[in-house]
Formats: sequence, structure tokens, C-alpha cells
Amino acid sequence: MKRFNILSILLFAIIWSGCSISQNLALPDSLAPKMFRNAAPKDSSSIGDLPLKNFISDLTVQNLIDTALVRNYDMQIALKNIDAAEVLFKQSKLGYLPELKLQVTASSSRPSDNSLNGLSLNQFTGSTHIEDYNANLGVFWEADIWGKIRNQKAGALASFLQTGEARKAIQTRLVANVAQGYYNLLMLDAQLEIARKNLKLNDSTLRIINLQFDAGQVTSLAIQQAEAQQLNAAGLIPRLEQNVALQENALSVLIGTMPKSINRLSRLDQMTIPQDLNAGFPSSLLSRRPDIKSAELALNVANARVGVAKASLYPSLVITASGGINSFKASNWFSMPASLFGMVSGGITQPIFQRGQLKSNLALAKIDREKSVIQFRQSVITAVGEVSDELTKVEKLKTQYSIAEKRAQTLQQASRNASLLFKSGMANYLEVITAQGNLLQSELELTSIKTEQLNAVVGLYRSLGGGWN
Repeated sequence: MKRFNILSILLFAIIWSGCSISQNLALPDSLAPKMFRNAAPKDSSSIGDLPLKNFISDLTVQNLIDTALVRNYDMQIALKNIDAAEVLFKQSKLGYLPELKLQVTASSSRPSDNSLNGLSLNQFTGSTHIEDYNANLGVFWEADIWGKIRNQKAGALASFLQTGEARKAIQTRLVANVAQGYYNLLMLDAQLEIARKNLKLNDSTLRIINLQFDAGQVTSLAIQQAEAQQLNAAGLIPRLEQNVALQENALSVLIGTMPKSINRLSRLDQMTIPQDLNAGFPSSLLSRRPDIKSAELALNVANARVGVAKASLYPSLVITASGGINSFKASNWFSMPASLFGMVSGGITQPIFQRGQLKSNLALAKIDREKSVIQFRQSVITAVGEVSDELTKVEKLKTQYSIAEKRAQTLQQASRNASLLFKSGMANYLEVITAQGNLLQSELELTSIKTEQLNAVVGLYRSLGGGWN
């Protein structure tokens, strides 16, 4: 009869183990717009789908990125987080299995001679102490009636996948930062070259003015203004050299090495801006952007926690069994089958009053789930906004560069003409100094815009979810 009751309980557990008392909250549909602002996609293809080495072809940048992916400490921490989440996920997969424990004990107790236990022990065994030797295997198994274990497993899986998406997000950011740091370094090199070239031009102008001063053709004011212009160009050089060193240090730290000089095999004017920068459709971001995927997985985790919290309100069925050998004498501890014993039991526990803790846990889990939906919406809007920003930059910087390039060419010709006219006495020193100063600023501005273009292209690639594949 007892065996029949135990089997009935087990059958009941198996029948109800597939029940689920929590309904998952779905992600909102049609959250992404049909197209990005200021962009008319040609087709569904996107530069975000391009492998990293196909998008960034410069070998120096590729080597820096490869080093960063291995040695950057944020990447190393992300990989350790993945390892930790994998351990927890593997542990959750064992939730359906029973717990098995081995226990071996030996004890000896001596009750008081004046106690009831002592008098009874002396009367029946003729001994003043009692020994107990026990070795048993115990089994504990909780039936997953309401899907609590299943939800715990689903939550652990989503958390594990989240760490993978977090690593991808760190990698996309790291790739963009390394590439942009290198482009900034090329810009500083170009600006340093411009400053030194302008300084030589100012030196030549100052020598001519000094000769004219000695000939009485100009006053000391001309020398002072020419020297001021020369010092302005000279002051740029140490400032730019400082910025080069700081940028090299920042890039070194980013790739996980001690601050050092960064080898450059290319120049800023050799870097080309890709012309075909198709962004595709915003809906593709939902499957490509790591932060959006992470937000989606966060909702899965929240759904699982709601399921666990709700299952805690319902009865839990626990089956326990133990068996082994037991004796009050060491000499016949292993005597078979006299020392054998066994026990099987099943119980149902229903929480009744826990000061509202379980209901509070369920309410908090539901609130967290609603927050996850809001965070998912925010991640999509943020991603679409980032892509739109970078598309705007790419478009407008192209126009700015075209204008700045024409202005620099005009000022280069104006500076050459001013120098020739000055030497022939047909232009005064102020016209030369003004032309050289304007040329310096225009050439520096041109390098800045070119770097902004390169950075905007990399930013567009990252915002479209590229860089982790």
C-alpha cells in the first residue's frame, strides 16, 4: 500500500512537471522605423554585415585591433564573464537531476546512570554507553511541477548568451576606438608637418623683411609682426608633439600595452573615404546590434524570474530516499543483510504565510520585466539615433571637406602670389603675413575634417553593429 502511494506521488509529479503557470511577455512589434533619417537604402545589405578585415583594409589598423582584442583588459574581463556564466548555465542544466549524498558516521554516547536512558541501557544491554555506526546514500528530488527549474534553466541560458552579446558590444566599441585613435594620430602627424612647413615659410619671410628693414624700406613694426607670426607657428609644434605623445599613450593603453611609440606606415592624405556606405534597413539592427540583442535577452531573463517567483507561491513536491547499513556494534556493521536499512518518503509543501515576501518577490519580478521592455525600446531608439547621427556626419562632412579643400587650394595660390609680389615690391608685408596665417589655418582645418570623415565612417560601421564578426 505504501509503495502504491509513493508511485502515485511520482506519477502525479511526472504528469504536472510540464505545467507552466507564467506567461512570457513578448517584445513590442514594429519598433524600428522603415528607414533611417537622411538615408534611402538601396537594398537590405549594410556595411554592418561586412567582416572587420573587409571594412578596414589598413594593415597597421588591423594589427592594432588584433592586439587590442587579445590584450585589452575590458575584453579579458568580458571573456571571464562568459566563462562564469557558462559555469552557472551548466549547473542549471542539472536542476532536473536528484541530489545524491553519501554520509558515513560513527558515534558513541554515555548517558547518565541516574537517567532513564542510562537505566534502560544498562538493563537491556548491560553496557554504560551506546555506539552507532551508519553509512547511507540519500537522494533528494524536487519535482518541477510549476516549471520553476525550467525557468531557472531558461534564465541561466539567457544570462549566458547576454555575456556573449556584452563581449560583442565591447569589441565593436574597441574596434571603433582603436581605428579612430589611429586616424587621430595620422591627423596630428599631418598637422605637425604643416606647422613645420609653415614655420620655414615664416622664417623665409622674416629674413626678407629684415633685409628690407636694413635697407630702410620697412619699419621695426614689420619685423615685430613677422616675428609674432613666426612664433605663432613655432608654438604649434611643441603643442602638436605633446598631443602626438598623448594620443600614442592612449592608443597603447587601449591595445593593452605600456605607453610607447606607435608605428605608422600610412599618411592621412593616403586614407580614402568609402563612397558606398549603404546602411540597409533599421529592422536589421534588431538582429545585428549586440546591445539590442542583450536587451532582448534581458527580457528573457526577466520572464524566467517571473516564472520562478510565481512558482514559489505554489506547492512543491519533494521525494526523498535513503538506504545503507547501520549497526550499534562495529563488529557487525557490515553484516549482510541484517545491517541493511532503507526509507522512501514524499511530501508536498504549500507556502501559507511568509509575511508577504513571496508575493513581493513576484511583484518586483514583474516590475523588472516591464523595465526590461522599456530598456529594449530605449536601446532600439538609441541605436537608430546613432546610425542617423553618423549618416548625417558622413553626408555633411563630405560637403565641408569639398569646400575646405577648395579654400585651401585658393589660399595656397594666394600665399605663393603674395610671396612673389612681396619680393618684387608689389605687395606689403601685411599681405604676406595674412596670406600665410590663413593658409596655416585652412590646411589644419582640412586635416581635421578629413579625420572627422574617417571617424564618422568607423562610427557608422559600429552603430550598424559591425566590428564583432
